[in-house]
Amino acid sequence: MRSITRTIRTVTALGALALAVACSGSTGGGSGSRSGFNPPKLEAQKAIGPGEGRLNLIAWAGYAENGSNDPKVDWVTPFQKQTGCQVNAKTAGTSDEMVSLIKTGEYDAVSASGDASLRLIASGDAAPVNTGLLTNYRDISPSQKMQKWNSVNGVAYGIPHGYGANLLAYRTDKVNPAPTSWSSVFAVDSPYAKHISAYDSPIYLADAAVYLMSAKPELGIKDPYALDQKQFDAAVALLKQQNRNIGEYWSDYLKAASALKSGNTVIGSSWQVVVNTAVGEGAPVATALPTEGATGWADTWMVYAKAQHPNCAYQWLNWITSPKVNAQVAEYFGEAPANQLACQQTTDKNFCTTYHAGDTAYWSRVHFWATPVPQCLDGRTDTTCVPYAQWVQAWTAIKG
Repeated sequence: MRSITRTIRTVTALGALALAVACSGSTGGGSGSRSGFNPPKLEAQKAIGPGEGRLNLIAWAGYAENGSNDPKVDWVTPFQKQTGCQVNAKTAGTSDEMVSLIKTGEYDAVSASGDASLRLIASGDAAPVNTGLLTNYRDISPSQKMQKWNSVNGVAYGIPHGYGANLLAYRTDKVNPAPTSWSSVFAVDSPYAKHISAYDSPIYLADAAVYLMSAKPELGIKDPYALDQKQFDAAVALLKQQNRNIGEYWSDYLKAASALKSGNTVIGSSWQVVVNTAVGEGAPVATALPTEGATGWADTWMVYAKAQHPNCAYQWLNWITSPKVNAQVAEYFGEAPANQLACQQTTDKNFCTTYHAGDTAYWSRVHFWATPVPQCLDGRTDTTCVPYAQWVQAWTAIKG
């Protein structure tokens, strides 16, 4: 896997990044409907013409492998041979970095998570997609299509790729009994102080909010991405308290895996790919979905509104979500594939069961990343919620 330093790029021009404060947040009606949210009027592509010979991508690590890291892990080279579109992939470590990169105008498509996708839609950087041109769209899980993170007012802005939970990872030889609650990392007197890890991003505030939903029900948190000032202040206070016990804030998944392997980290929030890497190197590491639930990601391939190579971009969207390729990426990264037929193509025939693909009960406990906006995403109209710009500012203060 790539050795990638996932540097947080705190974006200073936060008007657009926080949905320009103009994004109205009530998720009423149906999936993807958003009262008062009126993104720029853009036309979806009408047809896929000849490829332009080049494709510039922004992707999460492991999403655009070309065999350079492992000769057996390569779904870019076959795509290039089939389409003539030469792929240049830039790996991003955070959603903030993805948003910053797409605004350079140098890229054609991006594998955006929910805490970036609505920002791209609201700012006019993401184009609506013509799902009729995407041959695999019909086989995408209904739980991932036309959701609040990848559609607005019945218009699709991409094709779902994969999804997963931000789990609690722990060393089985150091943590006993096996943890069942996030209290193991948030308690002020945690026995694992200085050996706790946390994801280095403002969106980690939502992890604190998920814990507080159960730990302090009197706060009334219903959606970890819709926090009024009192709720937000409680999440910030919790993370400032936790800061004293943190051994490492991680943004490079290989370094996070190395910390688990060495024992510098014995417990903390993690991605499955981190755990897979550590276990592959012999570390005794396991994961848990705590009783409080967890945050998670649902990634969507989106096309830049001013893409220089839109035909190659559409061909990539079709390719990366085809059953065989979607299965390859899912197994390599450690996530549930969006294409339901991919489960028939995995090397491990129990893979989709292990990763809970299509498991409605499991995913009902996962809060997929979303962009916090002033108009509360939980439907409240009698208060204002704290927008993402303030999450960024608070994160800087939390880390000190």
